[in-house]
Amino acid sequence: MKQIVSGVRAIRNQKNIAPKEELLLEVTTEISPVISLLVKKMANLSEIKLVSEKSDGSLTFLVGTTEYAVPLGNLIDVEAEIKKMETEVARLQGFMNGINKKLSNEKFVNNAPAQVVELERKKLSDAQMKIEALMDSISALRK
Repeated sequence: MKQIVSGVRAIRNQKNIAPKEELLLEVTTEISPVISLLVKKMANLSEIKLVSEKSDGSLTFLVGTTEYAVPLGNLIDVEAEIKKMETEVARLQGFMNGINKKLSNEKFVNNAPAQVVELERKKLSDAQMKIEALMDSISALRK
């Protein structure tokens, strides 16, 4: 129960949605009525709805193996979200350029401990994955 409420609150925080604003929570598997009542109260939800597929334009989180989705609909400023994501993409691309410069420097690669070089490569792949996720989110918001 605590993780479900935390997930909803994290989405509110991430998207600057006021705590007073009632949200809908979609869940892919049945949850206990007692837990449902408590979660509705603590996360300020209008309804917890059992669905087979989450709505488009919703943010999701997992608790164990159960997926929860909060449809955002018109609760966010789409243009502001896109701008924020594009800014983050630009920042990550600059970060990746710095790592690429390090890794293309033969002196660094040859003299640095193997674990340091591997850490830089991991940072590079993590940044690339974040950029891909952000680009997917941007394209989903533009639909």
